[in-house]
Amino acid sequence: QVQLVDSGGGLVQPGGSLRLSCAASGSIFSPNVMAWYRQAPGNQRELVASITSARTTNYAESVKGRFTISRDNAKNTVYLQMNSLKPEDTAVYYCNLVFQGAFKRDDYWGPGTQVTVSS
Repeated sequence: QVQLVDSGGGLVQPGGSLRLSCAASGSIFSPNVMAWYRQAPGNQRELVASITSARTTNYAESVKGRFTISRDNAKNTVYLQMNSLKPEDTAVYYCNLVFQGAFKRDDYWGPGTQVTVSS
């Protein structure tokens, strides 16, 4: 019932910035965790940043101080502000929502948006 749409990716030069957005549609009850993952060709999918319903945040060591994750519960949207981008940030970025209920846990994934950092 829940569908996600990722957007905001594109081509940017090193040192530039992008803001990713992930909008959720369908039946929504505030997700316990909203997160961004990324996967580069030949690499494993890795957690970039996450934010809980209490707005506690966690970041991968490689992006600390450069990326900021935030959420707008009224719009059912999670954002990833990416500054000081580096070539190694190049990857497909995926939005992830986790709903933890009393009886089950549900995960939802966006289709991904390409981020390319190159001169």
